[in-house]
Amino acid sequence: MPLRLPAICVVTRARGGANSPERAALLQRLGAAARAGASMVQIRERQFDDRQLIAFVGEVIDAVVPSGAAVIVNERTDLALVAGASGVHLKGDGPSVEDVRRIVPTGFIIGRSIHDAAQALQASVSGSCDYLLFGTVFRSSSKPPDHLTAGIDGLEQVCRQVHIPVLAIGGLSVERARAVAEAGAAGIAAISLFADTTDIAATVQALADALTLPSRHV
Repeated sequence: MPLRLPAICVVTRARGGANSPERAALLQRLGAAARAGASMVQIRERQFDDRQLIAFVGEVIDAVVPSGAAVIVNERTDLALVAGASGVHLKGDGPSVEDVRRIVPTGFIIGRSIHDAAQALQASVSGSCDYLLFGTVFRSSSKPPDHLTAGIDGLEQVCRQVHIPVLAIGGLSVERARAVAEAGAAGIAAISLFADTTDIAATVQALADALTLPSRHV
């Protein structure tokens, strides 16, 4: 499944168990985000055991894939394959993309987290990675107050190093999305931005508008 651009990635913050009202509400919100143009949903729920994670991934697939969004599972290539997900997201110190490519089908999306330009360049050398997730760009409520941030300058430096789509993460907002795009990023990923909004479809649409730079004619 090709990555829809501009890339808007909803990182899940799961609430409620299977068949609960909270889970149903979350799936409805994810479906609305996909219909509004979200590119993918990244699942990184550490509280689930393997069986629970597979079930949750399946529910998310049913909610978003018909609208064209990809479902990416954090770190667990094995469970992503079992559940029928679109791809896997690897930590910076996770297995090599080349090793993962050997065991996944054609078209399987593989992303990797990176934190500086050197890591970006290293991840791009083989050409096997579909996207890079770079952060933390701005101060984020999910990180401690003293956590280092790269800022727009750091993001721009990374984007200049590679030809792979770079997604920014950390403290993202609709208001900051245009600056992120102007720095060269292909899109954004976020948790709180999507979890806290009252209208996720409107937020996705506003992000898509902000991330789409006007054409420059010479």
